[in-house]
Amino acid sequence: MIGTVFGPLTIAADGMEAMPEMIRILINEAMQLERDRHLRAGPYERSPLRKGHANGYKAKKVKTRMGEISFAVPQVRAGDFYPDALEKGLRSERALTLALAEMYVQGVSTRRVAAITEQLCGTSVSSTQVSRAASQMDDVLKAWRNRPLGEIVYLYMDARYEKVRMDGHIQNAAILMAAGVGKDGKRRILGVSVSLSEAELHWRAFLDNLVERGLKGIKLIISDDHSGMRKARQAIFTGIPWQRCQFHLQQNAAQYVPRKKMRQAVAADIRAVFNAPDREQAEVYLKQIVIKYSSVASALADWMESAIPEGLSVFDFPEEHRRRLRTSNLLERVSQEIKRRTRVIRLFPNEASCLRLVSAVLMEISEDWETGRTYLNLNSS
Repeated sequence: MIGTVFGPLTIAADGMEAMPEMIRILINEAMQLERDRHLRAGPYERSPLRKGHANGYKAKKVKTRMGEISFAVPQVRAGDFYPDALEKGLRSERALTLALAEMYVQGVSTRRVAAITEQLCGTSVSSTQVSRAASQMDDVLKAWRNRPLGEIVYLYMDARYEKVRMDGHIQNAAILMAAGVGKDGKRRILGVSVSLSEAELHWRAFLDNLVERGLKGIKLIISDDHSGMRKARQAIFTGIPWQRCQFHLQQNAAQYVPRKKMRQAVAADIRAVFNAPDREQAEVYLKQIVIKYSSVASALADWMESAIPEGLSVFDFPEEHRRRLRTSNLLERVSQEIKRRTRVIRLFPNEASCLRLVSAVLMEISEDWETGRTYLNLNSS
């Protein structure tokens, strides 16, 4: 496929040197298709639906991680058309560049980080340039984080940690995240914040913000168990069913298994409960394994009796939805993507820098979700 699109340019033949040209060709093609959709007609096509006419191209040079690339931006004779393909693909890269640049400007980076910054920006970076670029990007990201929400059927919550310099000290800052599935069956990122911890007051402030922005209609909340998150959830979303992540439940069980050789059997027994055909049968299986372990691992049996029922709420929802609702894997995969983008940073110089990059990544993911395939069919539920 690559050979077809790029002709003689291939990674195997030309290595990384071919990447800028590949990026140029791909984005130029995407912008051309956007213009065709905007005009409702292809080049030289006669159509009663046509909204206007093409007006050539305008060259635009953009500094990217692969160096400076010159793109051909399609123009139209009238209207305010501007292709999203170019901006969307580069937004998270800009945030990464700014985070590294801030390290360089503030003098907290190593020579390696300075070298990366030089490579990313293509030139030396001043504090004035960084501040101006950061301000422009922050306006866009803030507007996205504060955009109005609406009816969300299934709500997922999770957190991850990044190292951030706060008040002269390096701390593990909590990145609080929420995603959901709307009435249209599409996934979307709902919110993100950077906090000192996962304490209740931080989760409450985060969830209050979601409600203030119009979040409503939730039928089920899916998350791991954390005392701060639990208390905030119960206070803000009183009475809404909660599904405790089954994957994390199985991991938690290992803490109560007295002998290593028992772990495989315990894991299989818990899976049997989760894989039961319905809630009634799941509860039957649960009673059986509680009895089974009560004499050989009493702490495990007590934990099973109190914790595992929190992972059975999914049985009260349509069978075709259960696989997607059993765990918080939706946000786990998002967290992995954030980690992939942030690991080059290692240490953020401040909270704003961390929030900027994470927001840019999440905004990109959410846009892909909302324009992509349906995650769950809610028409029959």
